[in-house]
Amino acid sequence: MNLCVAIVGDRGALEKIATAAVFHDLGIWTDRTFDYLAPSIALAREHLAAHAREDWIAEISTMIAEHHKITTSIANPNSLVEPFRQANWIDVTGGLRKFGVPRAFVARLFATWPDAGFHWRLVQLTLHRFRTHPLTPLPMVKL
Repeated sequence: MNLCVAIVGDRGALEKIATAAVFHDLGIWTDRTFDYLAPSIALAREHLAAHAREDWIAEISTMIAEHHKITTSIANPNSLVEPFRQANWIDVTGGLRKFGVPRAFVARLFATWPDAGFHWRLVQLTLHRFRTHPLTPLPMVKL
C-alpha cells in the first residue's frame, strides 16, 4: 500500500489502494490455493458490494487480477491498476525494481514493515506448486 501511494502521490485514493492491498493475496489463505486471483477478487467484490462501493468493483478487481502481470497494464491510465502492479513488483523483488521510487524510501519501508517470513513462505508455496502442478506453476503471473 505504501509503495503504491509513493508512486501515485495523494490522489485521494488511499481507501481504494488499501482495499486492493487487503484483498490482493487473500485467496491464498482463505481458499488454500496458489491459484488465488479469482478467490481474492470474489472476496473483494463481496466486501465492496456490502459497503456500497459497487462503483469500485471493476477497478479493484483489475488491480488484483493484474498485480503479478509482468508487462505494463493496458488498463485505463488514470486508474490505479498500473501503480498497484508496480508497487507489487517492488515488493516481490525486494526493491530491485523501483519504478522511480527512491531506494532509500524502499529500504526504510522494508525496515519499518519487515516481512516476518512472508516472502520465504511464498517461496515454499511456489516450490510446492512447481512439484504438484508442473504445467501451471505460477497461475497468478500474467504477461
